[in-house]
Amino acid sequence: MMRIIAKRTLQNFWEKYPNSKQQLLSWYQVFDKNIFNNPNDVKSIFGSADFVGENKIIFNICRNHYRLIVKINYITQIVYILFVGTHSEYDNLKNIKNL
Repeated sequence: MMRIIAKRTLQNFWEKYPNSKQQLLSWYQVFDKNIFNNPNDVKSIFGSADFVGENKIIFNICRNHYRLIVKINYITQIVYILFVGTHSEYDNLKNIKNL
């Protein structure tokens, strides 16, 4: 099981955008119940995930209406939620590397 920092970020988002709740909760449950040792483990479950370096991953939520960006520390088994937002908010990010 991986520790996710912080579920509250997801909850706050799905309270604002209720149609995202099911997919964000499903994403959370997968990470909460599995161990991922490397990016290939993540890719085997989330085939459309985009890996952008420094162990950061972008997930498309609700057919790309929303984006979730996380950073995984595979050694400590911790997932840090860096960003969750609409596709347009994602497009306005200046630089993912600065997250």
